[in-house]
Amino acid sequence: MPDRTHDDSGRHDTYDHLISLLDSASVDYRLIDHEPEGATEAVCALRGHPACEAAKCIVLRVKVDRRTTRHVLAVVPGDRRLDLDAVKALFAARYVGFSDPETAERLARAVPGTVLPFSFDPDLELVADPDVVTRPELYFNAARLDRSLLISGADYERLAKPRIERIAAPAPV
Repeated sequence: MPDRTHDDSGRHDTYDHLISLLDSASVDYRLIDHEPEGATEAVCALRGHPACEAAKCIVLRVKVDRRTTRHVLAVVPGDRRLDLDAVKALFAARYVGFSDPETAERLARAVPGTVLPFSFDPDLELVADPDVVTRPELYFNAARLDRSLLISGADYERLAKPRIERIAAPAPV
């Protein structure tokens, strides 16, 4: 089977993959065009909603032991921070940290700031905080800096099938 993660120019075609998935599942969604932006707070302002309605997506490197490294896509509400200790406990890991940008882009099939709350790579485990899937409205960049997507948390959970675990902590004050 050919690798469909990139188009002929070497760019990711993750956006097209996402739209095909949503259309084939007959999911209600709305596309929102805006100025190019990848930072959660700034893009929430452009889209006109509170940060708690955004999905913040972070690719992590999880060292379970000396020989075993897993990669995890953690999804938390945009107004919260990722609780690395919770992820460490969840995987009984020795170490949890942010993935390097190259690995994150390869596994997420998107550039930083555009990572989807979906995993299209079997080597990227998807874990979402329960507060993400209970949102009536969930916003995220649609694998592009200039376009976002709005979907219900329930539809997101049904399509993405994330492992649901408490991995978000309050944002620092």
